[in-house]
Amino acid sequence: MKCEIIAVGTELLLGNIVNSNARYLSEKLAELGIDVHYHITVGDNMSRLKEAIELSLKRSDIIITTGGLGPTDDDLTKEGVAAALGLRLVPHEDSLQKIECYFKTSNRPMPECNKKQGYIPEGALVLENNNGTAPGVMVEKEDKLVILLPGPPKEMMPMFSEQVYPCLKAKSAFMIKSKTLRVVGVGESTIQELLQHIFDEQSNPTVAPYAKDGEVHLRITAKCQDEAEANRLLKEMEARITDILLDNVYGYDDESLEYIVYKLLEKNKMTVSIAESCTGGMISGRLTNVSGVSSVFTNAIVTYSNQAKMNFLKVQENTLRSHGAVSAETAEEMAKGIRQVSGTDVGISVTGIAGPEGGTAEKPVGLFYIGIAIGEKVEAHRYFFPASREKVRWNATTRALDILRRALL
Repeated sequence: MKCEIIAVGTELLLGNIVNSNARYLSEKLAELGIDVHYHITVGDNMSRLKEAIELSLKRSDIIITTGGLGPTDDDLTKEGVAAALGLRLVPHEDSLQKIECYFKTSNRPMPECNKKQGYIPEGALVLENNNGTAPGVMVEKEDKLVILLPGPPKEMMPMFSEQVYPCLKAKSAFMIKSKTLRVVGVGESTIQELLQHIFDEQSNPTVAPYAKDGEVHLRITAKCQDEAEANRLLKEMEARITDILLDNVYGYDDESLEYIVYKLLEKNKMTVSIAESCTGGMISGRLTNVSGVSSVFTNAIVTYSNQAKMNFLKVQENTLRSHGAVSAETAEEMAKGIRQVSGTDVGISVTGIAGPEGGTAEKPVGLFYIGIAIGEKVEAHRYFFPASREKVRWNATTRALDILRRALL
């Protein structure tokens, strides 16, 4: 079955409201094995709304609208659907009574305009709204199913999950299941080359790459009649990909890089401390987003100036004078210093030039070094990512976490 989602509201077109409803519905429909081919956003205009619905009816089996079910003159979804389907709007007594009761319970007089919320296309099934005044509607005509849902997510989501989802589940013979592989240390273009043969031959399951900040996500999607078959297909494709990308695949679905680092530190019964310069606390900020990380992460120091590097991390003045703050030598001494003063198993450091000023021909903006000290072993890694200041800092943070991850594997 093919479905499309029509979001109604001029405020969406103006950017005043983010269309979170479409994302929620698409995810839920995917679970049901229903393909969503189009998202449409249309303003509060009768002719354009009717035109959008007529177009959707020509190419899709299911149309779901959100928004435009309120009491004001610009709430036109029911009118647009009724016009497109050639149906009259008729009063629904139970809905009218419920709306009146809602206002009585709230000790407020009911405006006359709220009565329009109790009118539905003739022959439609009413969806109860237990979180607002606007009932939803399901209309079936000539093998087409049109579902009208309210716009506020707190009303739309429970209405869909409790009343619409079971109905659509009964109609669908398939389910769609996805798994996301999270990859770091390999760029999107390299992944494209390494996995090109998989992309060329894919049918079911499919694999789609998505570039993220400092990493790439590979979403594997299987469409099957039962969950066991879907799990088998996902597992087989995952194995093919990880055989190629190896330990560049660091996690799955919602597992962040910092969460994986935390779990590896916990598994190895090791602690870490961090010395940051150009990242200004971003590495420790990402780690402290993880609940429970205090068991493995003891402390961090932002040593932005050369003097701070000498005072708190025991970086040698001669090292800074001979090699500069942004150097492999300084990164190594920072990592060694933070590990020693903190008494941790691992020390991580970062020093670089985030820009937009401060770069030279020898040390351009985007250059940074990551130092890591584990026991007596100390090393530094050089990276160069020319970009905006924020992206340089984020990339340096990601590289530092990934170096720590690989050292712990």
